[in-house]
Amino acid sequence: MGLQYRRTTPARFCYEGLSMTTSIGSSSVLAGSRLLGPRITRGLLDRLASRVPTTGQRKPLPIEMPATGDVLGHVPHSTAADVAAAAEAARRAQRDWQQASDTDRAKVLLRFAELVLDRQDEALDLIQLENGKARRHAFEEIIDVAQVSRYYARTAPRYLRPHRRAGAFPALTRTWEYRHPKGLVGVISPWNYPLTLGITDALPALVAGNAVIAKPDKQTPYSALWAAELIEDAGLPPGVLQIVTGPGADLGTSLIELSDFVMFTGSTRVGCVVATQAAERLIDYSMELGGKNAILILADADFAKAVPGAVRAAFSSSGQLCISMERMYVDTAAWDEFVPRFVAATSSLRLGHSLDYKPDMGSLTSAAQLARVVGHVNDALEKGATLLAGGRARPDIGPYFFEPTVLTDTSPDMTLYSEETFGPVISLYRVKGTEDAIGRANDSNYGLNFSVWTRDAANGRRIASRLQAGSVNVNEAYAASWGSVDAAMGGWKDSGVGSRHGEHGILKYTNVQTVSIQRLLPIARPGPISPVGYAKAMTAVMRSRQRLPGRT
Repeated sequence: MGLQYRRTTPARFCYEGLSMTTSIGSSSVLAGSRLLGPRITRGLLDRLASRVPTTGQRKPLPIEMPATGDVLGHVPHSTAADVAAAAEAARRAQRDWQQASDTDRAKVLLRFAELVLDRQDEALDLIQLENGKARRHAFEEIIDVAQVSRYYARTAPRYLRPHRRAGAFPALTRTWEYRHPKGLVGVISPWNYPLTLGITDALPALVAGNAVIAKPDKQTPYSALWAAELIEDAGLPPGVLQIVTGPGADLGTSLIELSDFVMFTGSTRVGCVVATQAAERLIDYSMELGGKNAILILADADFAKAVPGAVRAAFSSSGQLCISMERMYVDTAAWDEFVPRFVAATSSLRLGHSLDYKPDMGSLTSAAQLARVVGHVNDALEKGATLLAGGRARPDIGPYFFEPTVLTDTSPDMTLYSEETFGPVISLYRVKGTEDAIGRANDSNYGLNFSVWTRDAANGRRIASRLQAGSVNVNEAYAASWGSVDAAMGGWKDSGVGSRHGEHGILKYTNVQTVSIQRLLPIARPGPISPVGYAKAMTAVMRSRQRLPGRT
């Protein structure tokens, strides 16, 4: 059976017998009726689910609302056959898409950026409903998607055009580099930033002329489906971007087997599996993986800025942010003043799940994530850690809420000492000076994002260059480096391979081709000259070129 897009009868497999009522803030939610918040209708959710192509009837996959534990909606549980059919359709669509000019493809991204900003409230509701984060943190995703879209729309034609390179012999050899799309790019994204990671890694791949088959996390598919619909409204031809939904264990292997490049964001453990499968096919990949990020509060830090900055660093998106901080190294000279202020600021955070900007922190995304956070905190407390703030689940607010938590006196025998918690938990350590802070921050298998707080920006930059992480923010938690999309963002050590953003973020989705034209004389021994004479002459030429300035 061929690929089916059930647009005329959206998601009719999804909602038989579904009926429930719950409450999010002051907004009545009738899951299975008409309204899910101010802007999210049942018709919208059904339409988004109908975008998932299937080759037959599929089991419905329930999508939970973390804030309440209720079912938000259903999407198809895709199969390997669906992935294969989607990949085939994407490759057909890509043949025409790659023939469009770089400028025309870039125009699609510019229009997409505007549409995201225009319809941001709808996207914010979706992100909150399926992920559980606070609206102020969901808004970061809106800004990020618009920023990345505009950046690659403006720069792609420059990155992708043919570039002259130095030839083998000046004046005799003329050389160019050409960039060609890989073909079909597979994108596997996690649940913590469902809009940002659900679409931004696809954007440079698309503008480079590729088709994309994306698999968002099974817990948060709606944001990616919404983005796919919106970018088609912006002019992307149907079929170029395909989205399949379901568990990675069911679909990941098929997606990797059918792609020409894989972009993966997720755990280091799964990243190793993805890398192995990609290597078996000799295809390239890029991965952002786990982290145990460190923030350094130096003796001369400006506490008025460092305290709220450290709170953002630790508790944005309920700590479910790849580049958030879980280790804090505080200079002993700053400890007595900084720590009480940080603990007080942490304790004052407002937890909630309304579809507005009032709560400071939202919910964890799943029962599994709550169990991990509770397990890490309890293990630390049982082994002697000191609790300075938080430490409790809050079922009175919602099933997966957990208080922002500050610990000290943690030790290597505790799970959270070196393992990523991925929740609103940070451990504080007293350090004796800058060298101690640098050494302890670098003593980790991970190196994704660090943060340094000091009044001396030049010294902060010097310290940052000694930290073993792909990005370091000075006097900022994470947004300065992440938002500088002209610069590469990636992990060191067990935190990843390759990078996103900047030049590398688009060129990785291309195959490079070198084309050279040799003029006048061949690069070979002319017939009248003996091999010995040719070797001597070429040696003399090479010696003379070594004394000349320039690349050759």
